[in-house]
Amino acid sequence: MIAIVDYGMGNLRSVQKGFERVGVDAQVVTNAEQIERAAKVVLPGVGAFADAIAHMREQGLVQPVLEAIESGRPFLGICLGLQLLFDVSYEHGEHAGLGAVPGKVVRFDFVDLPAARDLKVPHMGWNRLRWTTPCPLLAGLEPGSYFYFVHSYHVQPIEADLNVAWSEYGVDFVAMIWRDNVFATQFHPEKSQRCGLKILENFSRL
Repeated sequence: MIAIVDYGMGNLRSVQKGFERVGVDAQVVTNAEQIERAAKVVLPGVGAFADAIAHMREQGLVQPVLEAIESGRPFLGICLGLQLLFDVSYEHGEHAGLGAVPGKVVRFDFVDLPAARDLKVPHMGWNRLRWTTPCPLLAGLEPGSYFYFVHSYHVQPIEADLNVAWSEYGVDFVAMIWRDNVFATQFHPEKSQRCGLKILENFSRL
């Protein structure tokens, strides 16, 4: 069973329907015991970082999620679920994250980029993905494939070898990370049609 962690913020049904479309059982879960029993874990999310991490702490989900990562079970973070993995976010202040990935979450800043000053934040829409390193979740996909993004902030990992794929919106930004059993995307696979469903299918087969 794939567990989709419900901490009160997220596109849970969309993610679940995405897995259903590739013939995979995925259940929305709300407590530590359900996360512990899952073969794979998905941390989705939309909304504000501070609210999300606060909800996770209030519901006692921080430690179970970290233990799922440390257990070696396949783990997938989606959008805000990617950002929550990091040490700190600077979204409306400074907020500590889960600390599973060294690095920070910062806002798109085009002040010193005249060619990009007319770009709107949040970044919303379809963008090409670039990668050179083979990754299990990208199997069967071609560099340059389009994926759907909705975000005002992006991650900056300290360790460059975590970065698997990039996209561009005024600046190059990290669109996907991977290390061992942990995968996370800034884009929404469940909203990215054929290419996104392929990623969910690949994750289910790990």
